[in-house]
Amino acid sequence: MKICHIRMIGKFLLSTVAALGLAGCAGAPPKPVEMPRSDYSYVKEYISWLARKEMKKNNVTGLSIALVDDQKVVWAEGFGYADKANEIPATPSTVYRAGSISKLFTATAAMQLVEQGKLNIDKPLSTYLPEFSINSRFPDASPITPRTIMTHHSGLPSDLAKGMWTKNPEPFENNLDRLKYEYAAYPPDFVFSYSNVGVTVLGHALENVAGRDFAAHMDASILKPLGMSHSGFSLGPDRTVNGAKAYRKGREAEELPLRDVPAGGLNTTVLDLSRFMEMIFAGGRIGELQIVKPETLAEMLRPQNAHVPLDLNFRVGLGWMLSGLGDIDIRNAGPVAHHGGATLYHRSQLVLLPEQKLGVVVMANSADAGGVVNILATEALKLALEAKTGIRQPVQEKPAYAAESLPLEALQAYEGRYATVAGLVNVSRRSDYLRGEVMDATLRLVPRADGLLGVQYRLLGLIPISLGDLDYIGLSRAVVAGRDILKAHFGAQEMLVGERVRPEPLGEKLTRFIGEYEIVNRGDDAVLFEKVRVRQEGDFLLVEYGLPLFAEGRMSMAIKPISETEALTCGLGRGMGETIRAVTVDGEELLQYSGYLLRKKPD
Repeated sequence: MKICHIRMIGKFLLSTVAALGLAGCAGAPPKPVEMPRSDYSYVKEYISWLARKEMKKNNVTGLSIALVDDQKVVWAEGFGYADKANEIPATPSTVYRAGSISKLFTATAAMQLVEQGKLNIDKPLSTYLPEFSINSRFPDASPITPRTIMTHHSGLPSDLAKGMWTKNPEPFENNLDRLKYEYAAYPPDFVFSYSNVGVTVLGHALENVAGRDFAAHMDASILKPLGMSHSGFSLGPDRTVNGAKAYRKGREAEELPLRDVPAGGLNTTVLDLSRFMEMIFAGGRIGELQIVKPETLAEMLRPQNAHVPLDLNFRVGLGWMLSGLGDIDIRNAGPVAHHGGATLYHRSQLVLLPEQKLGVVVMANSADAGGVVNILATEALKLALEAKTGIRQPVQEKPAYAAESLPLEALQAYEGRYATVAGLVNVSRRSDYLRGEVMDATLRLVPRADGLLGVQYRLLGLIPISLGDLDYIGLSRAVVAGRDILKAHFGAQEMLVGERVRPEPLGEKLTRFIGEYEIVNRGDDAVLFEKVRVRQEGDFLLVEYGLPLFAEGRMSMAIKPISETEALTCGLGRGMGETIRAVTVDGEELLQYSGYLLRKKPD
């Protein structure tokens, strides 16, 4: 769920007014009443118009797209610039950082080794990586396996932030040394919790099994056989003339190397990724080569987590996401398999309709392109589906709001604080609605006719402003697996978005650490978070921080002290359930989190 704070909504309002002023001279191309079968001309026309519109609105410098129908690229085009200063246009052959789309290739390589009898994805990871170990607070937990890693149910921490993006990264194999001192966030198969750490250690295991360097193995086993001649796994971006420069807010920025190569180190083009999609549509074949068996692909695309109560009906395969919440929503076409990618400044989205043998990939070189690549990929695939099969998407109607408010006790039941991926959300009751506060935004949670809560924003407290996909998402509470959770609903799709956190008497636990902090071992790392502050609010201990590369405003999370020297980040999912601890270095007491050491500033 994406929640913008007030300043971003203000920018959205201004851009909407500007767009309305241009509507008379730059409207969308009219859609034909009936699209001729397998004629993608309108798809190209409309998505080209939409790409230019969204790029201008979101300050995206360069973008490329490719649309695949079975074994043919039916459209590929670039928009804007790969290198603005040198006026090099973006093309289908522009090389971008793929980010987490890389994980699909790591998972595919793992399954190749399964076919060769060299890897069993249900054996403990330590079978193939004997040096692997991590502390655990779950004595009865099952072992971490390659399967739980590929489904993001290993319970491993989400990231090892120290050294993740830096000018001279250590080999990703060194992650094992750091993990020995970390704790698992959850037991395996407890909850979906996205982990770059997990996929990176899986890549290390693949090296051991294959007997060669990870990048070399990926090149020999997948990239070269697929004919992905402009692709490769590496620490840094492609520096050749074909490589896209990186941009933030329209200005060129430095895309630092990434240590965790198996999780996000693929450099590639939309045309090369089209070869990957064609292989999937051909049952694992490319020409005369069988990259993986059809039954292997079927297993990778099979929902793996139906047995996990806290996942609700969100589904994930081996490497593949099989559910979404609003942004990747294509109906009546069978399974939708997808994976996005994000580095510091590059964004990408790859979406497949396996039953229809249709796929699309969009890649961009701008930090503000996350929503843009999602919109273009989804809209292109919806129109392509209609052109190929005649299947049209149902008209999406905004949910109706209830005529009457919820009873007092129902409103009171929602009051409290919820740990979410957007930070700590404070929900408080007003006369006939609930108010949600997250980052710098204040939102209304208003009863809907279907019994759910709708999310609203009112400019100056008066003027309703559309929140995009959030207009269609409803919220509800539930107790699942003993956890008091907040659920998001989009049609029949349900996803866990937050867990209610309750205050606990703090006593003297960690309250001595209240204050402002500075990172003392950042080195040449990208500034992932800054202006860290620990503060007490009633019986809550909170950590507040800025995310200068990813969001405006300040995030906050509740932490739960579990001893005089350790605390856990509250909540369920990415970045939560992880350990903050006090350590002594050269006689000085510091806080340690995700590899970083933080020193308290003098009062």
